[in-house]
Amino acid sequence: MSSFITDRIGRLLFAVPFGIFGIIHFLNADNLIGAVPSFIPGGAVWVYMTGIALLGASYAIVSQTRVYAVSLLLSSMILIFALTVHLPGVLDGHPTALPNLLKDLSLAGGALLLAGMYQELDEGTADSETL
Repeated sequence: MSSFITDRIGRLLFAVPFGIFGIIHFLNADNLIGAVPSFIPGGAVWVYMTGIALLGASYAIVSQTRVYAVSLLLSSMILIFALTVHLPGVLDGHPTALPNLLKDLSLAGGALLLAGMYQELDEGTADSETL
């Protein structure tokens, strides 16, 4: 398979949904505030900050800007969501919590894989043509 499909199309398929999720955080903030765990103050602030982070991560991955660092931060954020939002839902028996937990774990793993692919490039030790 050509590198065009595996790199460019793959990056778009991975990153663009995060941008869409970021937009949704702004358009649907009132409904998303309820997903912020009650032990974290400032629910609306976190919804908007998450939207900004998702939009930024999407842009950085698509434009190949600091992909290593951004992917590490994205995976960390997704793991925090998995542990603070979805895992408690699993433990409480919510029917959609387990699929969402597994989805987030997969996305965090994908972000870590992407970080690994771009580590040398972001550190300036690889040729940009390799990716």
